Amino acid sequence: MQRKLERSRAHFRQAAKRLPLGVASNFRYWGDDDTFYIERAEGGRLWDIDGNAYIDYRLGYGPTILGYCDPRVDAAAMEGMRQGSVFALSTERELAVAERICKMVPAAEMVRFSCSGTEAVMAALRVARAFSGKDGYVVAEGGYHGVFDAALWTTDMEGWSGQGDPELVAYSEGVPGILRSLVWQVPLNDADRLEDLFKRKADKIGALLIEPIQGNCCAISADPAYMKAVRELCTRYGVVLIVDEVKTGFRVARGGAQEIYGIQADLCTYAKAMGNGYPISALAGRRDIMSIIGQTVVHGGTFTAHAVSLAAAEKTLEILDETDALATIAGYGERLREGLAGVLEARGIPHCFVGHPALSGLFFSETPPAGYRDWKTSDHVFYDTLAPLLVDRGVLIEPDSREPWFMCEAHAKGGCLEETLKAFAAAVDATLEQLGDRGQSAAE
Repeated sequence: MQRKLERSRAHFRQAAKRLPLGVASNFRYWGDDDTFYIERAEGGRLWDIDGNAYIDYRLGYGPTILGYCDPRVDAAAMEGMRQGSVFALSTERELAVAERICKMVPAAEMVRFSCSGTEAVMAALRVARAFSGKDGYVVAEGGYHGVFDAALWTTDMEGWSGQGDPELVAYSEGVPGILRSLVWQVPLNDADRLEDLFKRKADKIGALLIEPIQGNCCAISADPAYMKAVRELCTRYGVVLIVDEVKTGFRVARGGAQEIYGIQADLCTYAKAMGNGYPISALAGRRDIMSIIGQTVVHGGTFTAHAVSLAAAEKTLEILDETDALATIAGYGERLREGLAGVLEARGIPHCFVGHPALSGLFFSETPPAGYRDWKTSDHVFYDTLAPLLVDRGVLIEPDSREPWFMCEAHAKGGCLEETLKAFAAAVDATLEQLGDRGQSAAE
């Protein structure tokens, strides 16, 4: 079964003359023949320019928490549009949205807005360094924190033999090699390794940057005891704990991952779901740390707290805080997991789910991964084969097995479950047929 992509392919050939890879973000390029372009979206569904329809479980990598073109949010955005756009001055709504965030997130005592998750994390790292007086920082393997130089360091799993520790390498050319001396990576869920690093390097380390649920790595999750140990170790060694909630914030709970894990960050970052797709992000945290912004630390931006995005965020957060939307989303995610599991169990295919029902990783193994190294040493050929077959059948997931499935409120209200499960069953059968003996071994 193949989708018709003639118009997208023709458009790609023209777009590639003006746009590198024919797109505005590297992650939107799926190959010269497979990159496709969206015409419109509504609820939990997309339509491309060839007329193919999809139930969307990427949701722009998570922003669309309520659904595309949600009338409540779009009406609020129109109010913001009538107010204006950007003024190089502030509005009353900035305080209203900040108050809502502080109500929902106990760690948030003060808030500053930006336009993207990358910008929020950039600001968090700058503030943490200024407050601690130390330039070094630690990130957990498999974490993703945006596309700026300090965050574009990754564990080299492709070059890793499985022995010792994998090398830390730049994720992109153009990242100054000199920055390597400032960053350390540690395996997720290994508090002993973190403590050992702090004992040796705490005089150089000003911040720990971590996603408790890794939004770009199968939604692999930290153990609750580990996160409590992380909190205690950061306090003991004078390291600012930055919890990156760009993907989990206002999605997995009203108070995000911190609520689930029962911890409070020193600084935390938000974007994605807080505006239901409108571009906005936030840095929040302890008053004593946040208060140095504007005193000794520079933060700003022409489009920060844009009237349209801010109005959309105000309405989105109100809905998430005051209605049962998050319970609806999680409930749908649980039912989807049950349905997918039923399909796989009927065919004897080992599997497990990781993360949260609203931000869910599907892993073809009986044992859930505890960290990025587990993903590397697993057999993800089945997922990589399944994904494009599922997309061809109108269920849009990321082709990369490291990416989780995202749920929105509109999925639960738009009759998406039965269609998804029917397409999934067909795609699994096609995967088994395509992989032959290897697919059969996965089912055994």
